[in-house]
Amino acid sequence: ASVEAESSPDPTADGSGAGGSHPRRPTAGLLGLGVLIGIAALTRNEAIWIGLAWLISVWLVPGLAARRRVAMVAVPAVVALLIFIPWAIRDWREFGNPLPGQALVNALSITGSDVFAWKDQPTLARYLAIGPARLLELRVEGIAHNLFSVLVLPGIPTGAIGLLALPWLARLRAARPTFLVGAITFLATSLLFPVSTTWGTFLHAAGPVHVLLIVGALLALDALLDRVGRFRGWTKPVAWLGAGLTLSGCVLFSAAILPGYARSAETIRDRYVALAQQLPSSGIAIAGSGPVISDFPIWLADTLDVPAVALPAEPPTNVLDLARTFGSTLLVTSGGPDGVWPAILDAGGPGTECFQEVPLAPPSDPILAAAIRGTRAFRVVCQ
Repeated sequence: ASVEAESSPDPTADGSGAGGSHPRRPTAGLLGLGVLIGIAALTRNEAIWIGLAWLISVWLVPGLAARRRVAMVAVPAVVALLIFIPWAIRDWREFGNPLPGQALVNALSITGSDVFAWKDQPTLARYLAIGPARLLELRVEGIAHNLFSVLVLPGIPTGAIGLLALPWLARLRAARPTFLVGAITFLATSLLFPVSTTWGTFLHAAGPVHVLLIVGALLALDALLDRVGRFRGWTKPVAWLGAGLTLSGCVLFSAAILPGYARSAETIRDRYVALAQQLPSSGIAIAGSGPVISDFPIWLADTLDVPAVALPAEPPTNVLDLARTFGSTLLVTSGGPDGVWPAILDAGGPGTECFQEVPLAPPSDPILAAAIRGTRAFRVVCQ
């Protein structure tokens, strides 16, 4: 609908009121689109797929003058760049690169923990060394994860119904831009970032697709009930029933899935609350230990309001270099998703002597005691 509005002829474009042939001046819609893409780019790299979907949508409009097509793409692109450029300059000053370098590295990941790599950064040679069969397998795993774990299973039954309705929904012109954004995001994350996407790359960008699935389920159920009504000769309208079933499916998701996420979040919060309570008895003030190295840095930093650094799945000598670089004197690990730490310290070897375990007494509160179970803390004593 937006594409049609922007591409429709303007009878006052040439100032004569007679419907001249000159392209219109940039409209508020194009400027607004550029603002939205620019703001989105400050938070997610996937904003580029919104721009790509808009470009495809514009080029699919029949009978549109070439100058108008270019203007409709160029105006939001320029506005978005004007918003994003200051952020790119900031990235250049802070990290030495204005481009999303982490995204490029993520494309070469062969394990999820590569996102935390410090000295053993993913490389193209390492990536290709795993062979074509494994590279293909990674993409199958990425597609399966994004399709089932992100789209279908969390939203049963709405997600499954909406997925079946997607081919029909894609033919609706009003839904085409959203469909394009979702399809491009799904394919890009599954095929270009097959490992990173199992750690949340698509999950964190799947909002448009979930909206599309809900709308698809709503329309599919409505159409199904309309056919059933005609077949059975219903005389009373049941237009509310399709929406009611869709709403019921969404409520089912909220009631069955969200409490599980909440309980998991509470357990992680309790883990670090217990840690902060027990460390002082060992003579450690977590707030004065510099950035804490942790295999769950986001949760630790958010719960305790202290700086945190990600623990890479690398040898102790590499982690020691990380600690020296950031001035860290404390390492906290709960086993992590890769299972490398703290087992690597228990095995011994170069650098392990620099990590001195801190005894953690179990809290008296049984909930906190259960939450901190398996969590270990180490002083970094070689600086």
